[in-house]
Amino acid sequence: MRLAIAFAILMAAAIAVAAQQPVEQRSSLTEAAVAADAKGAQAIEARLMTTMLNGSDDSPVMNVKLVVKNISPGFYNYVTGWATFYDSAAVRCGEGLFKVDALAPNESAEADTPGLRLHCSPSTWRITATNLLTRTVDVAKFVAEATAAPVDTPGVEKPVVERPAPINFIISIDGEEHPIQVNNPIVLNLGNRSRTIMLRSAP
Repeated sequence: MRLAIAFAILMAAAIAVAAQQPVEQRSSLTEAAVAADAKGAQAIEARLMTTMLNGSDDSPVMNVKLVVKNISPGFYNYVTGWATFYDSAAVRCGEGLFKVDALAPNESAEADTPGLRLHCSPSTWRITATNLLTRTVDVAKFVAEATAAPVDTPGVEKPVVERPAPINFIISIDGEEHPIQVNNPIVLNLGNRSRTIMLRSAP
């Protein structure tokens, strides 16, 4: 009885784990192959630019070109994945790694598969995404919002916005301006004596 219960629990756990894992379907060489992200949502698709692939053990195909498209709503800074090929008996007979930099939503880019050793004439293929690095912070928007003048709202306390300290300064002596930088001394002639002035940040 205990053995049957343990077996049932093990099977239920295996089914739950399998349901959470994204499964990439195999496609014919003339169809697009789709890969999912870690949450199971469709992320990228790829189409082969060459569909006549005739590899063998003696003369393997070493590289293929494909077009990778971002079908997700997000921007990818970096994409890598595997293109895997299967023969007519559904036996894997070659795989190669592809990569694409900076792929916007609905944007396509050409890629190749260096390191591929395709030793059959495949009938199906699939792709698997291994890295989908998304854009995290829009730096320009962050700086613009941080340096924007706050809007006065009655009854609402203004947030304190820290602005970056300026890098260049100007010293004005009797209307005569002298540029100075932090930790970069300047020498001024005051009367008949030379004075060295240095601007440093306070500890």
